[in-house]
Amino acid sequence: MKLNAGIITTKLAESKVFYQKHLGFGVTFENEFYLLMHSPDGTPALSFLLPDHPSQQPVFQKAFAGQGMYLTIEVDDVDSIYNRIKEQGVPITIDIRDEPWGDRHFAIKDPNGIGIDIVRYTPPQEN
Repeated sequence: MKLNAGIITTKLAESKVFYQKHLGFGVTFENEFYLLMHSPDGTPALSFLLPDHPSQQPVFQKAFAGQGMYLTIEVDDVDSIYNRIKEQGVPITIDIRDEPWGDRHFAIKDPNGIGIDIVRYTPPQEN
């Protein structure tokens, strides 16, 4: 079983540029109303679909409203990605920090308003 998150949005072009430029995603498939992107390791990860497209059933027609969804991207070197994204001028929503449960992470938002938590997981330190 595999999973990819689908986002119904008018911002297909903006989403494509954002995920390619800032996060290193590639395009797996694209047509005039649908975009499937893969993470840098080649795993299909995200799809984008135009709202109200006549080829789609009603459950896949309403546009995402910009709230109530987030994505987590697990990385090995969160600091280098943080520095690169900051240099590229992407607004940082949550500045890089260490959490007591072991995560080191920061957050940004994509063109659709979806929060993206970029994280390096580490086990918490024993006291």
